[in-house]
Amino acid sequence: MSDMQSISTEKACPVAGPYSQALKTPHAIYVSGQLPAYADGSLPDVSIGEKTRLCIQNLRAILDAAGSDLSKVVKVVVFLTSMTNFAEVNTEYEKHFTHKPARSCVAVKELPKGVPVEIECVALP
Repeated sequence: MSDMQSISTEKACPVAGPYSQALKTPHAIYVSGQLPAYADGSLPDVSIGEKTRLCIQNLRAILDAAGSDLSKVVKVVVFLTSMTNFAEVNTEYEKHFTHKPARSCVAVKELPKGVPVEIECVALP
């Protein structure tokens, strides 16, 4: 357990359950799924593109707290409640992940707090 460090920052939305914002190991940083919320936990009524940006903003803040950044992301998982949002999510996503890390995108029936998108990632320290 000493090789794992729990990462937490007030610059990203708080967790919605009993888990860490991220866990850092000597070889990787595992960032939990991030909701499209502000650091105070509030959920804005904005476009899916803006919600995607907020998820990524939260990933960025957590990676920064762990001593890493988006350029070191090696794997991303995007969860969508509707694949009709796929193109708009991609439009925003590609602005932030220009190095094109490995990615999966899956449609799910529902996400926490009724949001339409959630994004998680794995990065190098």
